[in-house]
Amino acid sequence: MSDQAHGWLGLEPTHNPYRWALPITPGICTGHRFLFGGCGLGAAIAAMEGTTGRPVVWATAQYLSYAKAGGVLDLDVVVAVEGRKTTQARVTGHVGGTEIITVNAALGGRDYRTEARFPDMPAVLAPDASPVREPFSDDESLSNRLDQRWAVPTGTEPGSGSTRFGPGRTAVWTRMPDLDDGSAAGLAVLGDFVPMGISVALDESTMSNSLDNTLRVFETVPSEWFLLDINIEGVARGFGHGFVHIWSETGVLVAIGSQSAMVRPRPE
Repeated sequence: MSDQAHGWLGLEPTHNPYRWALPITPGICTGHRFLFGGCGLGAAIAAMEGTTGRPVVWATAQYLSYAKAGGVLDLDVVVAVEGRKTTQARVTGHVGGTEIITVNAALGGRDYRTEARFPDMPAVLAPDASPVREPFSDDESLSNRLDQRWAVPTGTEPGSGSTRFGPGRTAVWTRMPDLDDGSAAGLAVLGDFVPMGISVALDESTMSNSLDNTLRVFETVPSEWFLLDINIEGVARGFGHGFVHIWSETGVLVAIGSQSAMVRPRPE
């Protein structure tokens, strides 16, 4: 439903309203030239919203294989149940005969008299006052399309370099030029930074491959910057688990993401 997200991701409709195509360009890939998981989930969300005409409430992706830059990810939408207010749907994404991603989701909206959100946004310095997080790679990749700043807690001693809010918790401001409409597809990209939080939590140079990615959307709010408040619950048996609260620059909790990921040392 977001034309901005379609253009930013490169998602293309086809003659079949239940099939979409995503050319895997370097700009939606990791520095290793594989499709960034959050971009895959974002494209699936945009495809389901475009097919059903309803906004995503939650969507969860299971990552099955890697998709290399230069290929095309075909996204097939299945509408399993369509009710008066809610649609249950799924997407299968594949490159040729290889299944890459499976996404299940609920879409829709209901009127209810009460709205409530209980977490508090952490007190941090404004984006312009926060230190820059340098891109992981100098090559063309997703990281070079983002502007990220370490969200330093207010009251932190200047020059201390601290970005911690407690064990396993860190935060980073993120701006996506040309994608500031707060769409669910864009939030899916932002929700895929739990692996970065694992590296920070362990204070080690790690690389993590996501097994899944779940996004729960409260509302879509346009914002130049979003705060990713990342919480790592733990790492065991070579897998890390955590979640991220996504806040608009004005302090609105717009979405929650959660992930599990394989963790390994980053090669020298």
